[in-house]
Amino acid sequence: MSDFNNLKLEVAEEIAVLTISRPAALNALNSETLDELNTALTEIEARDDIKVVILTGGPDKKGNEFKSFVAGADISEMVNFTAAEARAFGMRASVPFFKLMNMRQVTIAAVNGFALGGGCEISMACDIRIASDNATFAQPETGLGIIPGFGGTQRLARLVGMGRAKEMIFTCDSVDAAEAYRIGLVNKVVAPEELMNTAKAMAKKIISKGSYAVSVAKAAINNGYDMDIKNAVEMEANLFGVTCSTHDKTEGMTAFLERRAADLTDF
Repeated sequence: MSDFNNLKLEVAEEIAVLTISRPAALNALNSETLDELNTALTEIEARDDIKVVILTGGPDKKGNEFKSFVAGADISEMVNFTAAEARAFGMRASVPFFKLMNMRQVTIAAVNGFALGGGCEISMACDIRIASDNATFAQPETGLGIIPGFGGTQRLARLVGMGRAKEMIFTCDSVDAAEAYRIGLVNKVVAPEELMNTAKAMAKKIISKGSYAVSVAKAAINNGYDMDIKNAVEMEANLFGVTCSTHDKTEGMTAFLERRAADLTDF
């Protein structure tokens, strides 16, 4: 794997823990971090020994592990952007964000503090979000005279509905972890000290299933979401057929009939 200045990567038991680590900037996303994230995800996707990626934020400069997940995009880099430079920055972020969304591995955001602006946006690019109960989510961009540029206007509306997304973006109001759970922005809220254990437990449960089937199900959900229902169900039937041609299908169904644990190995 490549060496990184702003990321830390640990791999164990088929789980990659990818930590954004810019302690002096509360893990804010600058161009270098986005490029490193893209490189890391590209390398992870090529590895058969990684089935789930957990994305989290590193401690702040005082060592507080639950201060910030990602405090946003780096305003110090953005302040002098021209329109063309701002567009390029948004598109730069879209590459690793779409990798999180579409890579064959399942991606889990373990949100351990502030998830503001780009932090909220990168969490929404993941398949699943687990938050510590001190986490805070917001899209505060209109208060700076701009709009979300890393997919926030699109992913937030898809997750929580258009009305609530408009409220959050227009007012810049933050929501705490409990409210984020209530509106469907996060899947689960846990005590800070249980955050990584909970994320890893979910990862292990996912890994225990058919990894190829999970990756195909992920693709079906993502690709079908914006289709009309007729074409989406037809796509699902096609992919269902593909999974029924695999070793895992034969092994899984045979094991079920024989009342034993299945050995699912496809990926």
